[in-house]
Formats: sequence, C-alpha cells, structure tokens
Amino acid sequence: MSDFPKSDQPVVRLSDEQAWERLASEKVGRLVTVVGERPEIYPVNYVVSDGKVYFRTGEGSKLSELTVHSTVAFQTDHIHEDTAWSVVVHGSARVLRSFDDAARIDALGLTPWVPTPKFNYVEITATEITGLQYNLIKG
Repeated sequence: MSDFPKSDQPVVRLSDEQAWERLASEKVGRLVTVVGERPEIYPVNYVVSDGKVYFRTGEGSKLSELTVHSTVAFQTDHIHEDTAWSVVVHGSARVLRSFDDAARIDALGLTPWVPTPKFNYVEITATEITGLQYNLIKG
C-alpha cells in the first residue's frame, strides 16, 4: 500500500488508486441500502478485486433490499496513531448466481466470520469512489 500523502492540511483527498488500496487493506465495511425513505446499515466482511467489492450474505432483509434497490453505498475506515482515513464507494449491487463466480470469490479469501449460512455472493460495481485522509491532532 502506498504511504499516506504528506500534507499540512487536516483533510487530504486520496487518489482513486490510493482509495482502492485502502479499501482492499481492510476486512470489514458497512453496506448502506435505502428502502423507501429509510437508510439501513449492515456490517459485512468483504474482499476487493478488479475494482469491485464482494461479500456474502444469508437470506433475509439485506438480500431482499439489494434485489429491490440495487443502488448502494459501501464504507470502511481505519484510524492510525496520527492519521485516519475513510473510503466510500457508491455503486450498484447484484447477486451472483454461478458456481464459477462463487469459486472465484472464495479463492480471494472471502469466508464468513459468523458461522451462519451465507450462500449468496454479492458484487458491488463502483460508479464512484471517494477517499479522505485525516491528519489528526496530536494531544
């Protein structure tokens, strides 16, 4: 992963490449969906490959929401000693149906953290990625 951009500014915008690198360095993020007028946030473990985010999910409201409204946001962040960063992906989600897709994603190291059935593989295709670095106040 590339180093944090050096700056005296309190907030620095990351390049798309830096944002993808940060996103790929973490394992847990937050999926944001909207049903009607109500936003819902779900923590999920994930992997990144070829500009896409992948996660697994079981049957339930998260999966139902994605099939009705595919527009999503996805966010992850990390706090270091004197810097922090946040990356947000906006895009569309789709449930993958083929065994080949499942095998390919499993090969990336995506495994459920919670021992509940998660047989559905979801792909988020980004339409926009935004990354910000925060230079924290030392105190």
